[in-house]
Amino acid sequence: MTDASEGESESTWTRLRRRKVVQWGVAYVAGAWGLQQGLAYVSTLLNWPAQLQKLAGLALLIGLPVVLVLAWYHGDRGEQRVTRTEFAILTLLFLFGGGLFWRYQHTTESPSTAAVAARSATTTATASPDSADSRPSIAVLPFENRSKVEDDAFFVDGIHDDILTQLSKVRALKVISRTSVDRFRKTDLSLQQIAEQLGVKSILEGGVQRGGDRVRINVQLIDASTDAHLWAETYDRELTAENIFAIQSEVAAAIAGALRAELTVGEKARVDAVPTQSIEAWESYQLGKQRMARRSSDALAEAEEFFRKAVELDPQFALAHVGLADVLRLQIIYSGAAPAATRARAEKSVAEALRLQPDLSEAWASAGGIAEDLGAFDDAEKKYRRAIEINPNNAAARHWYSNLLRTIGRLDESLEQIERAVALDPMSPILRVVQGNALEAQGRFLDAEKAYRKAATIDPLLPGSYSSLSDLSAYALGRPADAVPLARKAMALNPGGSVNVAVLAILLDDLGESPEAMRLMVDAARRWPDSAVAQWPAAYLQASAGDWHAASQSARKALAIDPRDWNALYLLAVADLTKGDARTARARYAKAYPELLAPEPPRIDRSNYRVALDLALVLLQTGEDARAGQLLDGSDGAMRQIPRLGWAGSGITDARIHALRGDKAKALAALREAERAGWRGGYWRFFRDVDPALASIRGEPEFKAAFADIERDMALQRAELAARPKDAPLDLGPVH
Repeated sequence: MTDASEGESESTWTRLRRRKVVQWGVAYVAGAWGLQQGLAYVSTLLNWPAQLQKLAGLALLIGLPVVLVLAWYHGDRGEQRVTRTEFAILTLLFLFGGGLFWRYQHTTESPSTAAVAARSATTTATASPDSADSRPSIAVLPFENRSKVEDDAFFVDGIHDDILTQLSKVRALKVISRTSVDRFRKTDLSLQQIAEQLGVKSILEGGVQRGGDRVRINVQLIDASTDAHLWAETYDRELTAENIFAIQSEVAAAIAGALRAELTVGEKARVDAVPTQSIEAWESYQLGKQRMARRSSDALAEAEEFFRKAVELDPQFALAHVGLADVLRLQIIYSGAAPAATRARAEKSVAEALRLQPDLSEAWASAGGIAEDLGAFDDAEKKYRRAIEINPNNAAARHWYSNLLRTIGRLDESLEQIERAVALDPMSPILRVVQGNALEAQGRFLDAEKAYRKAATIDPLLPGSYSSLSDLSAYALGRPADAVPLARKAMALNPGGSVNVAVLAILLDDLGESPEAMRLMVDAARRWPDSAVAQWPAAYLQASAGDWHAASQSARKALAIDPRDWNALYLLAVADLTKGDARTARARYAKAYPELLAPEPPRIDRSNYRVALDLALVLLQTGEDARAGQLLDGSDGAMRQIPRLGWAGSGITDARIHALRGDKAKALAALREAERAGWRGGYWRFFRDVDPALASIRGEPEFKAAFADIERDMALQRAELAARPKDAPLDLGPVH
């Protein structure tokens, strides 16, 4: 046979081996695998970006067919040659194949850092927070104080908190907030159990030892599912602020590399930034943060002093200015501080923080809170979104943004934001309370109750969980007798808070315990002269008792504290209308809410629909029927989006609107519907006896019957409460 016939009978496998295609292919794959393993080790060691390994893998995959083709053409002792045409065709094929692979990789791989950040900031209402967040996740457990000196505990906690904060600046990581990880201090749970509760895959543990002018920090990153060590390091440095922050930035960069999370240029700059050169200022700041987390009046006062000291020690310390602003705003809520003056000081501190550090997420969040306090909702939203854009792990910014969205009626978005905050800080009792607020706003009362009970279980000493449960029990679930012990518990936990006293007093008045309610509010008005919430509840009680002189005085005090307090405006308007002086009431509204009287149609939503209704009541007396009708229509539209029941529910707003429109039948039907649904109001006696909006139906038998049923129900609730032992323990029931 000829050579040609022998070649034709030769098998394909034999030809591949003869031309060294198989040998070169095996050698190439083995070499590529070894190169990838070495590159992975070096990348982790030197913190090279994860993208480098992806590019190397792509290049090696494209190189395989190149090697095989070259082996085929040149493997037979160099007898074959590639023509120019063949080379061009091969090049086009390689480019086409590489392009297809690149497209496949980028459409199937996990989202990029930018995509994750964008989705984190503007997710849809239907996606759950956990399913939408595919970033590598980590929890930094409280560090161990290895110096065994009790005074060093706050220093160790400060190191821990700062490392956690530095990691949270990496947008490509999901980092659990301190409130949640602090629950696992000195725990007996395994790392896997902790990771399951926090919803993370990696755990960072560490210890700090301070001695003289030296500090040693040991840290180790662990895969919670396997207990495998992903990275570990020990830092032994001189104790200076510069060294402390250098260690923190090194740890953040190393962990980002170990978890394949790429730092952007801006993030690296923020991580590497040194916030203060003063170790004493840093220590004061840490003490302020720890006090502020307690949310009691005394602790907030201490926190303010620590933040002020930090600012005095280093006026360039931007975070200390933010801390001071935040604690000032919290004292308005929890301590009855004068809103206008206190907010002005907070605003000044935030402005200074942003001047010092324009890309500080915490400062933008605080600026948003101040704008929201002033009613500048559009501006507040921009600032909250800016804070989240800079740091998607900023749970506080999402918390406050959720509150704003709830206020303006964007309820699905509000719930989404607070659930994302909870995912970042699942063991935060405050976030659970706000989650309950968002659920309650949607009328999901039983889900809200679970959230409030979860908050009380996480932290049995948080007053807000008990006051929220009290309001829910009384005004949404029809259990006022259960609400009173909860309100008393909240007041006992924070006796320095005017809100807790007001909650209890209003509830007692609704139950018919008016003397005790009046005593509480008169005392509160005296104790907190700068708190609006200590003044207007007293005005309602005084008006219900017929003492309009005292009621007007209390309402004026509340309005002097907060010029946009709608309760005070309404009570003063009722006093004016009783005297036939609608013009004075109108002028007062024009000063407080000029937007509702502007030429252009006003925007009426959840935040101002009650004000719009009350102003319409006044305008009907001044002959401005057209504008009054416009306000009633806007109030009606907003009211329909709000559940009837609950402390923030619409209540009998529809009955009041129909009554002002002159439709008695609809007004009475709405009132009866509200009563049968379980509405028991706050100050229901005031609406029964005083409210001018209901004057046209007050004499109707159906009106009297509805309120008679309410009065009987409240008498039964009062008797049930009286039959309970005074020292009976609170039963929060099972919480899931």
